[in-house]
Amino acid sequence: MIIVGVDGSRTGLDAAGWAATEAALRQVPLTVAHAVPKWVCEEADGHYAEVGRWLRESAKSVLISARDRALRERPELTVETVLLPGDPRSALVKISENAELLVAGSRGVGGVRGLLVGSVAYGVAAHAVTDVVLVRARPPTPRGEIVVGVDGSPGGVRALGFAFAEAELRGTKLRAVHAWAWPHPSGFEPADRDSELDRSRELNELLAGHRERHPGVEVVPEIVHGHPVEVLREAAAEADLLVLGTHGRSQLAGMLMGSISQAMLHHAPCPLAVIRRDRA
Repeated sequence: MIIVGVDGSRTGLDAAGWAATEAALRQVPLTVAHAVPKWVCEEADGHYAEVGRWLRESAKSVLISARDRALRERPELTVETVLLPGDPRSALVKISENAELLVAGSRGVGGVRGLLVGSVAYGVAAHAVTDVVLVRARPPTPRGEIVVGVDGSPGGVRALGFAFAEAELRGTKLRAVHAWAWPHPSGFEPADRDSELDRSRELNELLAGHRERHPGVEVVPEIVHGHPVEVLREAAAEADLLVLGTHGRSQLAGMLMGSISQAMLHHAPCPLAVIRRDRA
């Protein structure tokens, strides 16, 4: 099962469309979820009864619109809707514990009372026990390439596995990008030939096992000297999906994937997959 959190915004609808395509490719059902304050879900009399009824109707409208968007993209898909009581971050994290994937929009206005989806994106990316895809900008047509950031950390290794499987599922090329740079008071130290060769060898070693398991995936390894955020943003400019791991210090160049993942929440030019280090 894939779960998509929606909020009535355009990015929420784009997330529902992206999640529908992914669910169809994986041949699993899709659940569309929307969160409202707990009191809204309670049938009650009194001063706020009418407000509660109006908010419940609004929430149902959000769910129906997202379900219809998903079915327009993939009419054959099984789609369910669920109204979640409580804070959208904790509610989505809880409901997604046994899901294959949690999808959400990363911009727009969320919840019922103006909660920024940016804060929801941060919350689910940081605390979900499943893998998360945040849809900020969705290409209007498939571009045929997935980009994965490679750093050698345990989270990065899982990200590689996810990216290879996704590329095979979609029949797309995979670009494996390792960005490296040594900090220096005046900027970054220039690259040298030996460092380039060392990193190229290490990158190909990391890719070797995945290539054997996914022989049909075309892989383009890339070693780029520069700041990881800038390198990944440029690499993903024409991609369908950017895949990053979370947590753990890089064994290749000391890159903190947690901080890079957080930065890419703001800068990713395409949907961003944040892959957990471990799955329960």
